[in-house]
Amino acid sequence: MSVDLPVASRVTPLDPVELDPAVLGHPATNVASIPPLAAQWASLDLREILSRPAAFLSVSQSNSLYRPGGVQYAEGHAFRGSLPATVQAVQAARRAPNFVSFAWIGYSVFRDSYPGTDFDRAQYASWTGHIDATPEQIAWDNALVPELAELVEPGDSTLYEKALQTAFVGTDLPLELARKRVEVVVITGIHTDWCIEGNARAARDHGLLPIVIGDATGTQHPDQEAATFERINNFFAPVISSATFVELVTR
Repeated sequence: MSVDLPVASRVTPLDPVELDPAVLGHPATNVASIPPLAAQWASLDLREILSRPAAFLSVSQSNSLYRPGGVQYAEGHAFRGSLPATVQAVQAARRAPNFVSFAWIGYSVFRDSYPGTDFDRAQYASWTGHIDATPEQIAWDNALVPELAELVEPGDSTLYEKALQTAFVGTDLPLELARKRVEVVVITGIHTDWCIEGNARAARDHGLLPIVIGDATGTQHPDQEAATFERINNFFAPVISSATFVELVTR
């Protein structure tokens, strides 16, 4: 039985009620939804490409999505496999000497203080305008989930997206990548059809080579993933599994 805590006594924006994965019925991984490489990528040597100067980008993998009481926890990502797949991919990238940059990119759904257009303000208010959260609760919601926070090392970049769906606008990320002469960006995180696709598109426009680790991402609902993977894979970036990534970067 859950007990509603007074708002001020919680560390979380919402009541920390655990989800039952059996009731959710979501697949434990979305690997089966990852399509074969599109024809244009099949002609590439991804092992060679992943040996070039590279950056690892974890996008929006916060308490909000993975912990009870998080604003986005109800989507069930804690039980859908993106977090262990990301841990596996990060650990493999750490062992590869060509990964010269690691960026932990937050995405806050509490955006009252963000500069915005009329569209932005209306959209942001629809996300959290009904939630009476304290600054401390918002900070908890925004925080990198502990399983990834323990993988952060000195010299890594920690930043928050300021634009709607990309970290390439209004942050230090482009300068970080340029100064380290990064060619390849490997992207994980949530949501596949929003920040992940947005960052993959932006990376291409910045002259970079993005690769999306499909099972280390997730859409709001699993039935949206196959179409999103197809779109990204067909037009913007190869989509591969974490197991494939580990095999490609293991020297």
